[in-house]
Amino acid sequence: MLKQIDQESLIIVNEETCQQIVSDAEAFTAVQDIFAAMARDDAYNFPVIREAIGYADALYGFKSGFDKAGKTLGVKSGGYWPGNANKGLTNHQSTVFLFDPDTGRLQALVAGNYLTAVRTAASSAVSINALARSDAKVLGMVGAGHQSTFQLRAAVRQRAFEKVVAWNPHPEMLPRLQSVAEELGIDFEAVDREVLGAQADVIITITSAFEPLLKAEWIKPGTHLACMGTDTVGKQEVASALVAQATVFTDEVAQSISLGEAQHAIAEGLIGEQDITPIGKVLNGDHVGRKSDEEITLFDGTGVGLQDLAVACVVAKAAREQGLGTLAAL
Repeated sequence: MLKQIDQESLIIVNEETCQQIVSDAEAFTAVQDIFAAMARDDAYNFPVIREAIGYADALYGFKSGFDKAGKTLGVKSGGYWPGNANKGLTNHQSTVFLFDPDTGRLQALVAGNYLTAVRTAASSAVSINALARSDAKVLGMVGAGHQSTFQLRAAVRQRAFEKVVAWNPHPEMLPRLQSVAEELGIDFEAVDREVLGAQADVIITITSAFEPLLKAEWIKPGTHLACMGTDTVGKQEVASALVAQATVFTDEVAQSISLGEAQHAIAEGLIGEQDITPIGKVLNGDHVGRKSDEEITLFDGTGVGLQDLAVACVVAKAAREQGLGTLAAL
């Protein structure tokens, strides 16, 4: 517990405090606002660095950006270590650094594992709120890893889902999702991918797949897909033909075409950059979004640094105000 608040000192916020401070609603608002700011050119991301390090099968990189309106400058450093689960750790590991845009001084060091899960879930939730049919009743979940329960909790805040249908390459992981669905009072059924596509009104994919898990012919008209796992060159969760069939929205077009779900459809010449719309344009009222109940919409959630910075800023500010975290001087 901090005894004295010092706005000039570096504040360090650990994972436990992050979980205590930030709510799903606050994360949703922070992410929604940053998407809107990006579409107005009031905030922008810097080029992403993300590479396989050639050790421990890990992916490591940096995502950074600057929000001029919110005066938020920073970087998230981290990646994906697939062997961490066997060590009792989450596979995704990251830390967020926030800097004073007026001086360049380090202002906050915020644990990023919980924030990554929360902001990723908030991102798909923003897309569901903006693009899914209002009468959506069945939620499809492809993936049952660490982030899947965050996705489920955030999604049910956006539509009155009555049932969850789920598939995971490792079926033994599905009970984790089932327990959350039951806690939320929603029916749950483990199904194969084709059945999932036939039943679901909204589908969230949250895997680390490098091959398509969903085919175009499996998806019914009017479905909204939030593809949240593809954030690296080579990754892929859905067939290129499905991307081409859908109306595509994204957090950032530059990432969508280079390392997001759209990268393969772009490379195959099925769609062009002009076919992808920043979701912030929908939020700002500059794009209609869904045009009909039969239209398939797809949100390519590549994950941008500004999402992390926006939510980390909420945490750092709350920690100072509530006397939480640890102060340090460099």
